[in-house]
Amino acid sequence: MISLIATVLNEGDNIRHLFDSIKAQTRPPDEIVIVDGGSSDGTLAIVQGYAEELPLRLFVQAGCNISQGRNRAIAEAQGEIIAVTDAGLRLSEDWLEKITAPLLAAPKLTAVGGFFLADPQSAFEVALGATTLPLAREIDGAAFLPSSRSIAFRKAAAEAIGGYPEWLDFCEDLVFDLRLRERGGPFAFTPEAVVYFRPRRSLREFFRQYYLYARGDGKANLWFKRHLIRYLTYFALTPGIFIAGALIHPALWLMYLVGAAAYLYQPCRRLPALMRRASARAWPVWLICIVMIPLIRFTGDVAKMIGYPVGWRWRLAQRPPDWRRVE
Repeated sequence: MISLIATVLNEGDNIRHLFDSIKAQTRPPDEIVIVDGGSSDGTLAIVQGYAEELPLRLFVQAGCNISQGRNRAIAEAQGEIIAVTDAGLRLSEDWLEKITAPLLAAPKLTAVGGFFLADPQSAFEVALGATTLPLAREIDGAAFLPSSRSIAFRKAAAEAIGGYPEWLDFCEDLVFDLRLRERGGPFAFTPEAVVYFRPRRSLREFFRQYYLYARGDGKANLWFKRHLIRYLTYFALTPGIFIAGALIHPALWLMYLVGAAAYLYQPCRRLPALMRRASARAWPVWLICIVMIPLIRFTGDVAKMIGYPVGWRWRLAQRPPDWRRVE
């Protein structure tokens, strides 16, 4: 039996995309478990409207965070295999079939990571997708930590590690992945199991998203070296090059060009693939994307540098459990 779970909160403007794509699955779920965190915008009525068409079970847990909601859904699920996705996206028609096939074929496999692609609706969203989302060919399947918008695992394995960390409000799926992999071994990676989601619609929304991600990193003590390298780059290397060019030789300032090329290489390399999925492909869209990519990268870095120490301050004050200890 396969259970499909998701948490929702005030998703009335987009929840139909998810449920319509569930209806179109080549391998329908045996049950769908939805946990609502206390929606006030009509989400519940929309979800309940699909009850006659889908094997739907809806639970309301007002005030729960996403980890608490997912853990409730896992506890309520009756299937031995659980597929997890999110509201605000749509599934490819064979997503559930593809993401659960390795678990059905290999009884000892613990989890399968699917993939996700941007579904941009504007030039800014194209640029954002190119800047922040890797292409499938960039992924090392052995090391990939899937987002919980596209993952499947065995219920027993999730319960054995205590589910998602309920003390985390962001980056909870990374901690879940790391604990699950530590206990159950490597995941399978199935890039054909694709979900499509719309990127943030403005620079302000993107800044908040990456601030919260970095705050979650700080809370969970994740990626310390990556964040340290970012601080050193902005506050030591960048001014150091300027001082060296002023004191030694201006030719050293050419290092800025080398750094900029490295900084922007991957987003520009991804841009043609994103443009092929975009609704508008005229040259002004290309121009806007090229201008926006460096601004998006810089904004994301600033958001991370602000958010990470906020998370660390919380960690020092609250002293959360050591999630790396898997019994």
